[in-house]
Amino acid sequence: MTGATFEEITKKKPEKSLLKPLKKKAGRSNQGRISVRHRGGGAKRMLRLIDFKRDKLGIVGEVVSIEYDPNRSARIALINYADGEKRYILAPLNLKVGDTIMAGSDAEIKVGNALPLKLIPTGTAIHNIELHRGKGGQLVRGAGGVAQLLAKEGSYALIRMPSGEIRRIHIECFATIGQVGNVDHQHIKMGKAGRRRHLGWRPTVRGSAMTPRDHPHGGGEGRSPVGMPGPKTPWGKPALGYRTRRNKVSDSMIVKRRGKGR
Repeated sequence: MTGATFEEITKKKPEKSLLKPLKKKAGRSNQGRISVRHRGGGAKRMLRLIDFKRDKLGIVGEVVSIEYDPNRSARIALINYADGEKRYILAPLNLKVGDTIMAGSDAEIKVGNALPLKLIPTGTAIHNIELHRGKGGQLVRGAGGVAQLLAKEGSYALIRMPSGEIRRIHIECFATIGQVGNVDHQHIKMGKAGRRRHLGWRPTVRGSAMTPRDHPHGGGEGRSPVGMPGPKTPWGKPALGYRTRRNKVSDSMIVKRRGKGR
């Protein structure tokens, strides 16, 4: 079992004004049906309100603390702005207490600042990238995540995602400079089942241990092979390499698919 050192954390208790109750859904949709399997239980959490929009334009903010957030793999930074307002942002790598940050067209190119893509030099490492202007950052928000601005073509910028995918995003969309912190998160080994349960993950049962009505691999006397061309998902779709993406709207924005041979 391995865990994080938490050496970058400077404050243990979160800012009360930025907390909100987080109700558990256990993987269920608004109809009460399980839409994400193997979720449920876990330790109680409070939601930290994160500023993904970075719409505090032209106002300098000081980093007051770097904190732990139980709802995400990245660390969060508490920012105290010049007008007295406090907000949480994702803590980039090398952002320290006492540093100043700013968002907007006048911001300089330094870690933690948020600017439109049209003002960011090509080759810059970025994260928390907007897909639609004003909607807030939706891409590259996990621990250690980093994308690269490759080029600008007319009204669009070409960005290489952490997955290797290259896609077009409008140059008016905002992005934050730098790499998301807590880069060692990917090396954590859970070590025991109970630790997964604390995080809200329930056990995953093998399809071959189920009945035929529950899974295509189920049934048979004793241990049985899959008994069909290739392994299947619980819903009968091929489990290995079968493409399920159905999004014609953004297909034209993808210049190069992620991964090898995809």
